[in-house]
Amino acid sequence: MDRWRVVHWVLFAVVVASFFLDGVLFSLVPTTIFLLPDLAQNATVIFAVNSIAFMLGAAALGRLGDVVGRRLGLITSLAIYTAGALWFALAYWAGALDLAVAVLSTSLINFGVGGEVGPAYAALAEFSPPRRRGAALMLAANFWNIGAAVIAALALQYAELAADPRTAVFYTFLTAVALAALVLVARLHIPESPRWLAARGREAEAKALVEKYGVDHPPREERRPLSGYWGRVAVFAAAFTAQLLTYNIAAYYLPYAPGFAYGAELAPLNVAAANAGAAVGAFLLLPIIDRSRRLAFLSAFVGGLATAVALAAVHGAAAQLYLAVLFLNLVFSEWAWAAVSVLEAELFPTAVRSTAVGIVTASAWLINAAAVFTEGVLGAGPFFALLTALWALGAAVAALWYAKGVESAGRRLEELV
Repeated sequence: MDRWRVVHWVLFAVVVASFFLDGVLFSLVPTTIFLLPDLAQNATVIFAVNSIAFMLGAAALGRLGDVVGRRLGLITSLAIYTAGALWFALAYWAGALDLAVAVLSTSLINFGVGGEVGPAYAALAEFSPPRRRGAALMLAANFWNIGAAVIAALALQYAELAADPRTAVFYTFLTAVALAALVLVARLHIPESPRWLAARGREAEAKALVEKYGVDHPPREERRPLSGYWGRVAVFAAAFTAQLLTYNIAAYYLPYAPGFAYGAELAPLNVAAANAGAAVGAFLLLPIIDRSRRLAFLSAFVGGLATAVALAAVHGAAAQLYLAVLFLNLVFSEWAWAAVSVLEAELFPTAVRSTAVGIVTASAWLINAAAVFTEGVLGAGPFFALLTALWALGAAVAALWYAKGVESAGRRLEELV
C-alpha cells in the first residue's frame, strides 16, 4: 500500500470525525459541570468513575475489535457513547439528573469513547501506506483536541446566549448527540481492514476488498500471541500514563483543585486554551513524525518537561500569561500523545493489535482514576509538582526508547513484529 488512494482518504476522514467526536464527548462534563453546582461539588468522584469506565471500555472493546473486526468495533463504541450522551441530556431536561444518573450516563459515554481507541488506531495503521502512516495516525488523533476545543467554545457561547444554565447544558449535550448521528452514518460505509481479514483466515474477503479499492494485498502474517510483546506494552503504557496524566491534570482537573489561583470559572477557557495548543502541536510535528519516531518521542517529552516547569512558575500571575504557557505545554503534550499512539498502533501483530492498544490505554486510565481521587487532597501546588515529575518520567522512558527502541518510520507493519 505505497500509494495514498481514495479509500485511504475515506477511512482517514471517518477516523478524523471519530476522534473529533471523542474529544467533544470526553469534554462534555469538564466544560459544563461548573454550570451545575450540585454536580460540581462531586467533580472528583465523577471524573474518577469516568476514568474507570474509560479504562474498562478500552480493555473490553479493544479486545472486541480483534474478535469482530475494526469496522464493527467502531460502530459498537459509537452506539454506546451516543446512548450515554442522550441519556444525560434527556435526564437533565426532565429534571431527573441526580448524582447517580450523572455518574452512570457519563461513565457510559467514557466506556464507549475508551473503546474507540483500539479499533480506530488499528484500522488506520493497517490501511495506511508506510511512508504516510505516522502523519495519518497523528493528524487523525489530533482531532480529539480540536473537538474538545470546539465543544468548550460552544459551551461558553451557549452559556452566554441562554437565559439559564439548564438550557446551555442541554444544548451542549444535544450538539454532541447530533454530531454522533452524523458520524454513525459515515462509519457504516467504511471498509473492513484487509489485513485483519487475512489474519483471521478470511482470505477471499480480503482479496475482494483489495481488488475493489486497488490497494496491495497484505502479506501472510504469522499469528503471534501478545505474550511476546509485554516489554513494548510496558514501555508504551508508562509513556502514555505520563502523557495522559499531565494532559488531564493541566487541561481538565487543575481548575477544580483547591488552591487553583483562578478558580473553577476558568475551566472552559482552560480547556479551550489547552486543546487549542494540542491541536496546533500535531501540525508542528509533521516534519518529524515520518522521519524518525524515536526523535519525535524524545523531543515531545523534553519539551513537555521544560514547559511544565514554566507553567508551575507562572501560576498565580495574570491569567492570560498562565493560559499562554498552558498552550505551549499542550503543544508538547500532543507531540507525546502522537508519538506514543503511532508506535503502539504499528508495533504489535495484527491479530492482537486492537487488544494491545486497549491494554496500553486501560493501564494509563486506571492510574489516571487514582490520580483524580488525589485531586481534592493534594491541591493545586502539589499537582504542579506531580505534573513536572510525570513529564520527567516520560522523558526518561523516551530517552530509553531513543537509545534501544525500534525505529518504525517508513517500514511495513510485518517488518516490525
